[in-house]
Amino acid sequence: MHTLTRLLVLLSVLLIGHVTAKAEPSGEPHVYKTMGELELKLYVTKPESWKETDQRPAIVFFHGGAWVGGQPGQFTEHSKYLASRGMVAFQVQYRLLDRNKKDPPTVCVNDAKSAMRWIRGRAKQFGIDSDRIASAGGSAGGHLAAFVGMVEGTDDAQDDRSVSAKSNAMVLFNPVFDNGPTGWGHQRVGKDYKQYSPFHNVTPDDPPAIVFLGSEDKLIPVKTARDFEAAMKKVEVDCETMVFEGQGHGFFNFGRDDNQPYYDTVIATDKFLAALGWLDGPPTLKRP
Repeated sequence: MHTLTRLLVLLSVLLIGHVTAKAEPSGEPHVYKTMGELELKLYVTKPESWKETDQRPAIVFFHGGAWVGGQPGQFTEHSKYLASRGMVAFQVQYRLLDRNKKDPPTVCVNDAKSAMRWIRGRAKQFGIDSDRIASAGGSAGGHLAAFVGMVEGTDDAQDDRSVSAKSNAMVLFNPVFDNGPTGWGHQRVGKDYKQYSPFHNVTPDDPPAIVFLGSEDKLIPVKTARDFEAAMKKVEVDCETMVFEGQGHGFFNFGRDDNQPYYDTVIATDKFLAALGWLDGPPTLKRP
């Protein structure tokens, strides 16, 4: 029994993706959705020179945690840095699944789309360009970031669907975006995997993407990321995959390995967004 307990603990750590649970979300809290007595919040980090008349690019972060755990503050340092580069950054709280049940992540993707619509619908309020909103996330949050960019349907009935939930670029940190028969999360989605799996919804209208993955990730084979990249390029969508040798799941988080992987992935994110014309000048993050 002791061995089984240790294995369950190890699995839990892997699924959470080493989320920095103590990290607090930065920025102003806003309620973007109310479900009965539950108020879902997102947190907005703005550049120091921000003003309401701006037309800035934005990035929306979804935290990891296997759809059952994690906190919005996972991407606080990413948000602070990208705000220093001129973006408006959002960190999203979403409903989590019961780890003791086998429910599909319907409420998670519902909330992710609701958050994107809420943000885009208030572009003027936040001084952002509604056509330059990136989705980003890690692990299960990477799934949500890819889902809002690529998968049609599974919308919350209370959403205003006249506002698009589709992101204009995707920054994916070890995303569990293959939910098919051989992918992660299939036990929750079963035969309906095409409804949830970004990997199985590649189309020419998908936004450009950058994908970060550790070569030793136990949840996502490198082949999956390479196949995703190939599928995107086949339909003429820009996609870059960066594989980090020797790294496991959650390697990119702030505080890991003296912040070297954090630095490398953030610099690559900066260059990816600059190549889209969203950021000006060279990256400013200092090497650890």
